[in-house]
Amino acid sequence: MRTAVLFPGQGSQEVGMGQAAYESSSAAKAVFDEADSLLDFPLSELAFTGPEEALTDTVNQQPALLTASIANWRIMLETNWPHPDFLAGHSLGEFSALVAAGSITFADGLALVRKRGELMKAAGEKAAGGMAAILALDANTIRGVCLRASSSTGHPVQLANDNCPGQIVISGHERALQQAMNLAKEAGARKVVRLPITIAAHSGLMASVANEFAEAVDATDIRRPTIPVVGNVSAVPMCLGDDIRLEIKSQLTSPVAWTSSMRYLLGQDVKRFIETGPGNVLLGLMKRIDRKSKRIKFELDKVPTDL
Repeated sequence: MRTAVLFPGQGSQEVGMGQAAYESSSAAKAVFDEADSLLDFPLSELAFTGPEEALTDTVNQQPALLTASIANWRIMLETNWPHPDFLAGHSLGEFSALVAAGSITFADGLALVRKRGELMKAAGEKAAGGMAAILALDANTIRGVCLRASSSTGHPVQLANDNCPGQIVISGHERALQQAMNLAKEAGARKVVRLPITIAAHSGLMASVANEFAEAVDATDIRRPTIPVVGNVSAVPMCLGDDIRLEIKSQLTSPVAWTSSMRYLLGQDVKRFIETGPGNVLLGLMKRIDRKSKRIKFELDKVPTDL
């Protein structure tokens, strides 16, 4: 059975993540120990004990999620979990997928996502923005809503994450975002939820830091993945270093085409999806995309017998 392993993005973090893996696996411990030695603070302590407010700060959240996800991946490699045919990661999770595929070293991946978090936070401080989830409206309607809100306020708001049918996230300037939320309700959205995020990820508000992030990406050694990684923006596998550079630069200001990415995998006869890293958000999205898919959550020391 063809298999894809999925890596989560921001929002899946939780205090205590990775601690059980750290305490039970030398491979996982080595990942956290390396992160602690590379960063200017004890990441493992923050991930294991919090405080939650500090862990949720995007500057810390991004390297913490990458580290916890790769710790789980290393355990998968040394146990009887199936070797995947494809990898994919949602937003930040794309960096975890690239590290898992051997395209970027863990050290370089950690440096990139730390820089990404710092720059995204700086962009958020320059222009107040945020994100909101809209349920039960199609993508074209939401694009129209965002266009109207941008035009009427003079500030940008756009579709940021096409997560699954019926669940789309928009992102942009505070004034335009609020207007788009109101317009979405008027257009018949079943629910509009402001997300507890103080930055406008995957939107034009990130353009102010795009050049600096591009410089960091260009300075990073990126190799051909050993396992195909499906990109967030292109929704197809990234094969060459230049493809990957373009993808992760574009991802900063472009929407995450998650629905299209998962449908690409389904079209490649992938029937089994395993989510590693904290949480199970991506399995929930996959259920909405294809209820017939086999969805499995990575669990420490518990390899399913029916794989």
